[in-house]
Amino acid sequence: MSTETQTFNAVVDELEPIRDFVTEKALAAGADNRKNYALCLAIDEIATNIMRYGYPLAGITDGKIDVTITTGENTLTIILEDSAVPFDPMHHMLPTDDDLNKPLEDRPIGGLGIMLAQQSVDELKYEYVNSKNRNIFIVNI
Repeated sequence: MSTETQTFNAVVDELEPIRDFVTEKALAAGADNRKNYALCLAIDEIATNIMRYGYPLAGITDGKIDVTITTGENTLTIILEDSAVPFDPMHHMLPTDDDLNKPLEDRPIGGLGIMLAQQSVDELKYEYVNSKNRNIFIVNI
């Protein structure tokens, strides 16, 4: 098992470097391109929410996101940790089937990215520890 952490500024320009870090570690751990793509999609969705909503709501203009990647024998665990406003995506209202069947202009705003994140990994968990949000993505490889 190995663990590595990198810290990124919580700005949209850092999404690509975060994806590059995750991709390097995921492919090295044995994830195929499809699993890696889905994992990066999930991380992009949650990281974007942290950048666009979490830190601005906290009034923090220089936020950071720590990305910790742990490779196990059959799993890859990625943790996004931030000091933004506490937000548990697991308790956010997700779109219903009825919502998804409505025309775009009639759909309620919010929740679709979280739903995509949940569907893109084997497990998505949330913790609030030591005044920090922890979004935990687990992928079986």
